[in-house]
Amino acid sequence: MALAAVSLDDKYTQDEGRIFVTAMQALTRLPLEQRRRDVLAGLNTGGYISGYRGSPLGGFDKALWTARKHLEENHIHFQPGVNEDLAATAIWGTQQVKVFPGARYDGVFSMWYGKGPGVERAGDALHHANFAGSSEHGGVLLAVGDDPVCHSSTIPQQSDVALMASFIPVLNAADVQDIYDLGLIGWQLSRFSGSW
Repeated sequence: MALAAVSLDDKYTQDEGRIFVTAMQALTRLPLEQRRRDVLAGLNTGGYISGYRGSPLGGFDKALWTARKHLEENHIHFQPGVNEDLAATAIWGTQQVKVFPGARYDGVFSMWYGKGPGVERAGDALHHANFAGSSEHGGVLLAVGDDPVCHSSTIPQQSDVALMASFIPVLNAADVQDIYDLGLIGWQLSRFSGSW
């Protein structure tokens, strides 16, 4: 009996079966899966990811850079933000694909990431961008890492209240599978509701 070939890239390329990933790898796989689902639905979408480096999501950018080949093959662009505000503003722009003629994509699904103080810092950009809405074939997902015990922050925080103040609904993942499932559901909810 021959053994199946196994690759470290399976976490990004395998379409079915059990896949073993870390939380950061699950976040990295999310846009790849969204693109696959869109292609199967007959949509030509692109992806855009931006945020501010820092823990507790500090390893996310490293995972994205490691998966760069897979992201580029699937029309997903990763551009770290100089700060949280600029990252949110760039993502806001991705939801305006249909505003100008000649768009290359039917929509751009986007992900913003940051931690608690970044949510507060980017509050104005997040609030206005959410008010402007998300596009029908785009959608915006926020990956927010909080630090309630001040492991890497100067003050404890929980972002739910700040996000609610910007009318951004919150889905709380309890494990790695939830990150994956709720992330995909989050994009669908964003497309349906127009909310980030």
